[in-house]
Amino acid sequence: VQVFPRIDDALQFYNTSNQKMFLTGGKGIFEEGLATDKCSDVHLTRIGVETKCDVYLNKNIFSTFKVNKTSQTKSENEINYDYQHLINKNSQEQSYIDEEHQENQYLDMIRKIMKEGVHKDDRTGVGTISIFGQTMRFNLAESFPLLTTKKVFFRGVVEELLRFLRGDTNGKILLDKGVKIWEGNGTREYLDSIGLSNRQEHDLGPVYGYQWRHFGAEYKDCQSDYNNQGVDQVKEVIQLLKNNPDSRRIILSAWNPSDLKQMALPPCHVMSQFFVANGKLSCMMYQRSCDFGLGIPFNIASYALLTQMLAKECNLNLGEFVHVLGDTHIYSNHVDALKRQIERVPYPFPILKIKSKKSLFDYTYEDFE
Repeated sequence: VQVFPRIDDALQFYNTSNQKMFLTGGKGIFEEGLATDKCSDVHLTRIGVETKCDVYLNKNIFSTFKVNKTSQTKSENEINYDYQHLINKNSQEQSYIDEEHQENQYLDMIRKIMKEGVHKDDRTGVGTISIFGQTMRFNLAESFPLLTTKKVFFRGVVEELLRFLRGDTNGKILLDKGVKIWEGNGTREYLDSIGLSNRQEHDLGPVYGYQWRHFGAEYKDCQSDYNNQGVDQVKEVIQLLKNNPDSRRIILSAWNPSDLKQMALPPCHVMSQFFVANGKLSCMMYQRSCDFGLGIPFNIASYALLTQMLAKECNLNLGEFVHVLGDTHIYSNHVDALKRQIERVPYPFPILKIKSKKSLFDYTYEDFE
């Protein structure tokens, strides 16, 4: 191994040798080396938290490089990070990274829909580009899959999931918290248009949370007390995870054909199954209708969050979230925005911290960090 104190000496040796040369810093060496046309690639570690340093590199020094691959997000001592391989824009260098950043699955799926999808009409009148039967997998053990190439309304994810877990069907509860994702499906005009004129405004009917907590009970309205009515699937899932984790019947279903006509909107994410191996909890969710531009980033975060909450409740470690996609589509009016999104490079996924509570049903938004 040859070691050189100055960049000029190293470059002189490099010009007369077939060996690879590595620049290991400091700041001046990096800037000089990256400014030459001899640097073929950069191996970069990106840390996902703000860290105070005494010396900073100007990001513009990477302007002649392009991202080749980004690794999966990793974590150590509650600090999230990943590795990125940059190559000179004129280079054909292959990457050393085997496990790519998991957000690339989402970005690649957008490209696939745009390339292979068929144009279809839909109930909204907007039109979609659709493919069918896809899968994505997210490792939950070291990071939380909150997409980074677009802004995801995480507070909305949490508040909606907490409403599901409590069995709430009153959309006004979310509206009062500034979460408007169900607003359009609860208006007087919309409920009248689907034959639910007897329903008070923002009464969403026996949707997700009701099916999770009271499956099979007779639905009256969002104000009624359904305590101890129907099948409490969430409690059954918890009981099985604690007492019979090898069961193949740890299933949470929101699809109840006898209740569909009473719902403001039939469930898109239909069913999830939980699986325990080597003390790690994994979740597989099937989604019949997959709005890839707006809905899917929200759904990924929601079921990853549910899995992490259940793992904490049942004293399990985290495994995977497997997302099985039925009608996988892009709305025609989302195409331009998604074309811009797929040009972005993902950042490291965050780490989610959850406070301890006596019960899964006691959480508030402030318990998540």
